[in-house]
Amino acid sequence: MAGQEVDIEVKLILEAIYERYHYDFRDYAGTSLRRRLKAAMQRFECQTLSQLQGRLLREPEVIRSVLGDLTVQVSEMFRDPEYFLALREQVVPVLRTYPSLRLWVAGCSGGEEAYSLAILMKEEGLLERTLIYATDINQEALAQAQAGVYRIDLVPGFSENYRLAGGTGSLSDHYTAAYDHVLLDKSLKDRIVFSDHSLSTDSVFAEVQLVSCRNVLIYFNRALQDRAFGLFSEALCRNGFLGLGARETIRFSSHAGDFIEIAARERIYQKRSPGTPGGDD
Repeated sequence: MAGQEVDIEVKLILEAIYERYHYDFRDYAGTSLRRRLKAAMQRFECQTLSQLQGRLLREPEVIRSVLGDLTVQVSEMFRDPEYFLALREQVVPVLRTYPSLRLWVAGCSGGEEAYSLAILMKEEGLLERTLIYATDINQEALAQAQAGVYRIDLVPGFSENYRLAGGTGSLSDHYTAAYDHVLLDKSLKDRIVFSDHSLSTDSVFAEVQLVSCRNVLIYFNRALQDRAFGLFSEALCRNGFLGLGARETIRFSSHAGDFIEIAARERIYQKRSPGTPGGDD
């Protein structure tokens, strides 16, 4: 009975968040949600989810904190460097054929992946004709991303990732160090548009050549994953590319037929052209 009561309370708190703040977590994976809500209960000294719900509805600082939990703001520059190396070697040659480029980082967190892509494009001589849309539902994460400021103690890890990702120079070429932080170059920021966008409720806003959505879909249930894949397929131009996280796959999605696998281990896919086997006629 206790398990059923918890499930009901989880549904009620998610419905309350949606009605009050328009953040839709109702189709996020249940196990992860329960774990993160439990952590929020402990942090705010709530004995039940119902108590947490009351505080969420009345105290802005509580929803800001819990939103950070539910959106899982964890990233790093050039995370999974083999992914960026595969982009450099297998995707960039195709991107060169376009006169202008639009890339979409869905679920951009603190901006690390968007800046990593911007650095990659700059080193490949493509940044000047590239616009990167970086979206998230967490306003605090978007503000951090737009600032482009990161703790200096993170830089050694970022630099090692950059090296393994095929960086052609030094990561320090792309930032200025000041005290205990680094500030990424304005040339990178100028090519990135940070914006609020929800994969749960919003629609496609642009045609793009690459969608990079990594380590986001693992927190969605199957229905919401399918919705997201539908958005990506609609947003991608003919022969556009989709990059996912190491634990994510489009294989079991209703949109699997829209894509062919380009780099299996790195989870990079390409949208099928009309008329190709498995594509639309």
